[in-house]
Amino acid sequence: MRTHSQLLLYFMLSTTVALALSLSSVTDKHALLSLKEKLTNGIPDALPSWNESLHFCEWEGVTCGRRHMRVSVLHLENQNWGGTLGPSLGNLTFLRKLKLSNIDLHGEIPKEVGLLKRLQVLDLSKNKFHGKIPFELTNCTNLQEIILLYNQLTGNVPSWFGSMTQLNKLLLGANNLIPLTLGSLNKLKRIRVDNNNFGSGGSHDLNFLSSLTNCTKLEQLILDGNGFGGVLPYYVGNLSTYLSVLSMAKNQIYGVIPESLGQLINLTEFDMMRNFLEGKIPNSIGKLKNLGRLVLQQNSLSGNITTIGNLTTLFELYLHTNNFEGSIPITLRHCTQLQTFGISTNNLSGDIPDHLFGYLENLINLDLSNNSLTGPLPLGFGNLKHLSLLYLYENKLSGEIPSDLGTCLSLTELILERNFFHGSIPWFLGSLRSLEVLDISNNSFSSTIPLELENLVYLNTLDLSFNNLYGEVPTRGVFSNVSAINSLTGNKNLCGGIPQLKLPPCLKVPAKKHKRTPKEKLILISVIGGVVISVIAFTIVHFLTRKPKRLSSSPSLINGSLRVTYGELHEATNGFSSSNLVGTGSFGSVYKGSLLYFEKPIAVKVLNLETRGAAKSFMVECNALGKMKHRNLVKILTCCSSVDYNGEDFKAIVFEFMPSGNLENLLHGNEDHESRNLNLNFTQRLDIALDVAHALDYLHNDTEQVVVHCDVKPSNVLLDDDGVTHLGDFGVARFLHGATEYSSKNQVISSTIKGTIGYIPPEYGSGGMVSPQGDIYSYGIVLLEMLTGKRPTDNMFYENLSLHKFCKMRIPEGILDVVDSCLLMSFAEDQTQVMENNIKECLVMFAKIGIACSEEFPTQRMLTKDVIVKLLEIKRKLSS
Repeated sequence: MRTHSQLLLYFMLSTTVALALSLSSVTDKHALLSLKEKLTNGIPDALPSWNESLHFCEWEGVTCGRRHMRVSVLHLENQNWGGTLGPSLGNLTFLRKLKLSNIDLHGEIPKEVGLLKRLQVLDLSKNKFHGKIPFELTNCTNLQEIILLYNQLTGNVPSWFGSMTQLNKLLLGANNLIPLTLGSLNKLKRIRVDNNNFGSGGSHDLNFLSSLTNCTKLEQLILDGNGFGGVLPYYVGNLSTYLSVLSMAKNQIYGVIPESLGQLINLTEFDMMRNFLEGKIPNSIGKLKNLGRLVLQQNSLSGNITTIGNLTTLFELYLHTNNFEGSIPITLRHCTQLQTFGISTNNLSGDIPDHLFGYLENLINLDLSNNSLTGPLPLGFGNLKHLSLLYLYENKLSGEIPSDLGTCLSLTELILERNFFHGSIPWFLGSLRSLEVLDISNNSFSSTIPLELENLVYLNTLDLSFNNLYGEVPTRGVFSNVSAINSLTGNKNLCGGIPQLKLPPCLKVPAKKHKRTPKEKLILISVIGGVVISVIAFTIVHFLTRKPKRLSSSPSLINGSLRVTYGELHEATNGFSSSNLVGTGSFGSVYKGSLLYFEKPIAVKVLNLETRGAAKSFMVECNALGKMKHRNLVKILTCCSSVDYNGEDFKAIVFEFMPSGNLENLLHGNEDHESRNLNLNFTQRLDIALDVAHALDYLHNDTEQVVVHCDVKPSNVLLDDDGVTHLGDFGVARFLHGATEYSSKNQVISSTIKGTIGYIPPEYGSGGMVSPQGDIYSYGIVLLEMLTGKRPTDNMFYENLSLHKFCKMRIPEGILDVVDSCLLMSFAEDQTQVMENNIKECLVMFAKIGIACSEEFPTQRMLTKDVIVKLLEIKRKLSS
């Protein structure tokens, strides 16, 4: 009987629970439908999936818990419904995350939100909510994040936030709140109460900061744009030792920056832009060894900036519009991570130190405008391969524009106006294919306008006014667009050009014919005869005295001094031992070694001459790399053609050794590294992509003959100690002959070359002609491999699914589904929604480049110049 009674009781309880859960589910469904009516303002086509044909747990933006099938997450964003948040929200009692960002909601935040006692995340940012933050939120004791950015809320920041013991993120910026009661929030890690228009004239001081010293876990404090006045107190140095971001930009803070700032040793960002600070930058700021972003522009600071040189992790430095004086310190060369350096509108003077900027190879933006700098442009600009913006206008600089500026192929804006530059306008400016703005007005240039400027296809603003230019104005390219030529005025002797410029026509002066006298003819004949006799005599002596070819080693002299024999290479690599073996390729093996008279380690590529094509590969690679010099190509030291100890032919190529290995191993690991290198973050992958693009651009556009690499793949992408990428292994490279490259006489049949499966462009597989577009295809596959962490030969790619199609199908919405998980781990976990969206956008842009480069048809693929411009755009966006 007891057993039957227990079973009956269990059945009744189970039925009751099931009925309760069923009723609760119905409650959630009705609550959602009621919410929809309010949220969407009755728009009939909004949220089409919210209908009877689908279970409500499958509706857009709705996530249910597995156990009770109750709504646990409601996440909707980026709509223009213009509705309100209805009181039925309070019936979703299992809700843990409520994210309704940027859907144009208005009205007040309903008090019923206080019924959501399980709520952990409340994000109502980027709407039009007004009124006060409801007191009923105190019932939500599990809240960890409150994000109410960009609304129209009013009143004080509630002091009762301090009772929320789990709260670790409070983002209330861009409202009309008064942030003066923050001290009780001692559990918070992030406080953002910026851009709240509660007053002007600096009527609110910073005394409340003393109470924030109780917030021992505080990591970010952002109080921008709030009208705070008073001095920055000394006890700012007593804030949390975990503090990484301190930002009080756009207030009315005056006085000096206290020395105690140096106590915040974990600070990565310090932003005091647009205040009234004065005095010098404190020496203690040099103790902030983790500082990456320093923004002090638009204040009244003075003195020199020598102490900045101690900030070796700095990547953004903004010092515009202050009263800094003295010269640019050479100590800045220690800031090797610097990407943006701006110190315009100050009182700097003296020459720019020679070679200073040669150390700052990561610079993207450099603004030294509106100072009193003198002297010529220094050496070292040639190292700035990523430089995009160069502003030097309104100084007292002089001399000619140095030729190494012509290697800054990523420049988009070059502004040199109002200086004392003279000489000719350099023809090499026409090689800066990414240039969009060129302003050299108000200088003393005296020459004709070089025709090479017609090649700048992206140039949309050109100002050459007020110089001493003369001669005919070109008519093509930017010169065909009168709206793009800002001005040519102030150059009295220009002529021609398009009719809209209204310049006088150029006079055609006939060339005078010069008749040589009999005496001149006799001298000319004698000179030519002497040269012919000398050449014949030299040839005879050469053939009589030359030694047999195989008597000794005959290394090719590449760098002008290094000569090696087989014996020296044998000793350098420990007898070509397996312990020195670092890799194998199509035509041979590569060994690490060291020569007594060469300070750096070397890599020796020993050709396997039994392999068909190896000897030809040796000649191709020696000829290719011997003639080419570029920062992003592997540097060849010498070639050795000799005999070994057994009297057999021996051929080897000697390179500088790349200690950081190749991209293949960094992405996928190797036998020596079982786990993958998780430290290769997106910025580093972006730099690698840029370096390889620069190398290909050089091969395809800047050599005497067009060079097609024919085997671009991760194992041929090598990194040195400084993180600079080098493209190597030119064993199957092909030379094309300029304008005749597509004639039948000069074409190279792709079936005769060796490539690597997965990276070979489809046209090569069908016997198509070798072309630069083939390299672009391989490069695009490498980009997608860097993005996804998957090889193009991965087992998941079969039949009609390729790496290219896999990525193309999933962008932009599914970008996070394809991105390498190791890459995602490198991003900071605690990001704002704006930063997350920015990163996603950068990833999508990167994926689109890889897809565009690896299109099936060659004519549809991107050009290297366009690739570089797009990658730099991503880099600027990522750094912002």
